[in-house]
Amino acid sequence: MLEDLVDPALPMAEQNARLRAILAALMDRAERGQMPSRPMGQLSHVVALEQQVRARTRDLAETLDKLRMTHARLSQAERDAVSARNSLVDALEAMGEGFAMFDARDCLTLWNSQFCAALPDIRAQLSAGLPFRDYVRMVSDSDEIDLTTATERREWSLKRLQSHTRRNANFTVPLIGDHWLQVSEQRMISGGTAVIQTDVTAMVRTGRLEREKLLDEQAQMVRATLDHIDQAVLIFDAKARLAGWNRRLREVFAPPSALLASGTPFAQVLNDLMRRRQLGRGNIRQLLTDWVNGPAFRPSLALDIVQEDGTELHLSAQAMPDRGFVISFNDLTAERRAIAEMHRLNETLEARVQARTVELVAARDAAERANASKSRFVASASHDLLQPLNAAKLFLSSLAALKNTPTQTRLIDRVQSAFTSVEDILGALLDLSKFDIGAARARVDTVPLGPLFARLRDEFQPMADRRGLDLVVMPCALNVQSDPVYLKRILQNLVSNALRYTERGRVLLGARRCGPDLRLEVLDTGPGIPPDKQAEIFKEFTRLNPNAETGMGLGLAIVEQACALLEHPLSLRSRPGHGTVFSLRVPLAPDPVALPPQRPAPETQPGLLSDMLVLVIENDATSRRALMGKLEDWGASPIEAASLADARVQITELGLAPDVIMADHQLDGGATGLQAIAALRAEHGEIPAILVTADHGPALAEQAETAGVLLMTKPLALHRLRRVLQQTPQLRGAQIKHFTQATPGDHSFWLRPED
Repeated sequence: MLEDLVDPALPMAEQNARLRAILAALMDRAERGQMPSRPMGQLSHVVALEQQVRARTRDLAETLDKLRMTHARLSQAERDAVSARNSLVDALEAMGEGFAMFDARDCLTLWNSQFCAALPDIRAQLSAGLPFRDYVRMVSDSDEIDLTTATERREWSLKRLQSHTRRNANFTVPLIGDHWLQVSEQRMISGGTAVIQTDVTAMVRTGRLEREKLLDEQAQMVRATLDHIDQAVLIFDAKARLAGWNRRLREVFAPPSALLASGTPFAQVLNDLMRRRQLGRGNIRQLLTDWVNGPAFRPSLALDIVQEDGTELHLSAQAMPDRGFVISFNDLTAERRAIAEMHRLNETLEARVQARTVELVAARDAAERANASKSRFVASASHDLLQPLNAAKLFLSSLAALKNTPTQTRLIDRVQSAFTSVEDILGALLDLSKFDIGAARARVDTVPLGPLFARLRDEFQPMADRRGLDLVVMPCALNVQSDPVYLKRILQNLVSNALRYTERGRVLLGARRCGPDLRLEVLDTGPGIPPDKQAEIFKEFTRLNPNAETGMGLGLAIVEQACALLEHPLSLRSRPGHGTVFSLRVPLAPDPVALPPQRPAPETQPGLLSDMLVLVIENDATSRRALMGKLEDWGASPIEAASLADARVQITELGLAPDVIMADHQLDGGATGLQAIAALRAEHGEIPAILVTADHGPALAEQAETAGVLLMTKPLALHRLRRVLQQTPQLRGAQIKHFTQATPGDHSFWLRPED
């Protein structure tokens, strides 16, 4: 159809003109076909077209503005890029070192005028896009590299390419004319490589001079060392010519000055020494000559020489790797004379040692006797000091039970508090004495922590309430292997110490598992212990705060020694102002065999001891009267006796065996309470018995346990004694037989668990 309208043979300009005419006719026809016939409609159509033209003109103007702004920004970015590149080039030129950059494809992209400046034949061949491998080949073939053979150049090229595979590489390239170039390669984040070349010729030459200077200084040091040693030294080179000597050689042999010259043959030196009889007599000349002429790796030679004046020399000849050798002479005269004198003195030393041994044995025997005397004194002091203290405590308890005025009650409380303090201090001193003399013995057994923690909570709760502190005792149903007496004493001292020094907050006692052990911890919120004082607090009579509550500073000393005795590691963690934690590790024990359930214990009511016959065997009249009075206050009917014979008389007169026996361990005439209890049981049956003693040692406790006797130490704990006596009626009859079947440490037949 188009061929019918436009003749293809016509010129292109005429064809375009015809097409434009046809297009204009078509557009006019189309507009006329859409235009309304009425004039008003035509006007509206013209207005709409004008608005569309204006909107499109406005959009076209905005687009042109944006295009101009974008073009301006693009031009600025190009200028900035050119400026940055120029700045980079200027910076690289200002470096003073050769710099080049290869891209991630290992092609050269950028370099400064200093790069390869030391290699002018390479500098002219650098061009953008040069591969790194070609660059290395060009450098290896350069005439400026100090590599002589083709093999050396090929090996250098391979090593250079191999080092290029690493992230960082540094090496030095030797140049002709004693010049050196250091090359450093750094891999960039983009994957390209930065190469820096630095001329280190001055540095290498300076280092070489320093090494030469160091060698000269070392030679001087060797010379100074030779001159300051006590041995006379001769040094010969591989041709047996004199190469060195020291000042001591002149002092020992006084050779002629002409002899001591570099290059003097060994034979000439040896002849001079033999001529002047400096090497003694014998075949020394032949021995030295044969050794010097021997093989290169000959063994050392050692000779003893005695000069005519009695001077003793030790000659030592040592070969060197370069076939040279060193001969030294050591003057042993003073040493040999000292040895002779030592032998002479040794002859009399044995007699002196024997005499001294006799003296030491006598001193040891005296020390053992003194130690035994000290042990007896401690035992005696325990009884003599605690006996009146126990009596006074009993009298005070009886006095407190009377009707007293408020003033009298306060006075009695203060006296009781004072006696309690004396009791604590005295107990601590006696414990320390046992540790000092080695009398302390541990009896390891299974200890359940539940009852022990409960007793400690009941014991220290009043003290915590009095100081306004929270005492937290975490429950624990586990058992440990330890001595029950010493373990309780350790925890008592730690809890008491924490309560004494803590002003506000809380004190916590608990246990944590630690592998096969259990870590017992006492934590407080007190002032803490400075690091420089943490070792000092375990010393005796040491208190960090003398203004705190009363005490002699013995508690932690006892804790440390008791832990060492029991092999329970003790540790301390503390920060000033953040409190303190004492902890000890105790081995866990298997769970004990379950005991048969016990009947509920009777309530503690006054008068429950009515009509109970208590036989009191006590040789000290004051203590006996005090205990009798206390028992009467509790409603019991005590019978007093000063000895076993008196007890038998009292029982015979009454015609009735006592309900319970309370016997002091130390009686008159060397008799003991255990003996008295055994005799009365043999005559009247298995009577419940309590042994009262001031001996806190484990030996007596073991004897009492074996005999089925409950042991209570002085001063007596009155509340515990009353609970024990209240349970005595339950033991009459068949139940008394249980004590013979009890396991060690098990007093369930005798006491409630909390006792």
